[in-house]
Amino acid sequence: MTPEELAKVGLRLDIDGAVATVTLDRPDVRNAQTPAMWLALAEIGRTLSDDVRVVVVQGQGDTFSAGLDRAMLDPRTAGEESVVGLLALSDAEAADRIGEFQEGFTWLRDPRFVSIAKVRGYAIGAGFQMALSCDLRVVADDAKFAMKESALGLVPDLTGTKPLVEHVGYARALEICATARIVGAEEAVAIGLANQVVASEDLDAAVDALAAALTAPMPGVVPATKALLQGAADRSLDDQRRLEREAQVQRFRAVAAALGG
Repeated sequence: MTPEELAKVGLRLDIDGAVATVTLDRPDVRNAQTPAMWLALAEIGRTLSDDVRVVVVQGQGDTFSAGLDRAMLDPRTAGEESVVGLLALSDAEAADRIGEFQEGFTWLRDPRFVSIAKVRGYAIGAGFQMALSCDLRVVADDAKFAMKESALGLVPDLTGTKPLVEHVGYARALEICATARIVGAEEAVAIGLANQVVASEDLDAAVDALAAALTAPMPGVVPATKALLQGAADRSLDDQRRLEREAQVQRFRAVAAALGG
């Protein structure tokens, strides 16, 4: 997509060497998200160069994302930007359409790169789920997470439930979702939602340092490691051992080739 097309849906994509930065750029509505934005994010994921090794997701200004654009809940909003538009479809068609929206989140799990959510301020609902879609979360000390869907009579449907349970366990995930309460930055680190909390003025430098560390190994190492770790908890030890040794043979070959062997 062109920069102009991305800007139209409130997104910006900047690529600097091996690091791509995706910015939710609707600061006037605290980077609230829309279906058009999700479809564009999915397209970014499909077309991103293999040269990209780190993807940083951030919000413009002092808020990561306030979640779903409330205009989607307004009966006067037309088409796919409206819940009313979704309800005009059959149940199966509506579920399929939501599946297309979910692709705007799932691409961040691609083993080709490591994704980092750089979170300032509020990450609410869809914003929380976007942060959860990333592999890592580095947050400012003013970060606040919440699954507000239950307060709207809804459930989280943008792929956030699985990583939430994986990070904090079933009981705490249920409590966070059902009560729609705020989880602050320090608690987020303590319960495993975030990897690191820093002062707001240090957030850019912290993420830059992490991106540099992730791109330091020779190409292919971090993606191979990510692929091994993804799903490891659901595999048997024998399956994991097999995947490890198969991956390591390929790494030995890559290192030998790089050394001219």
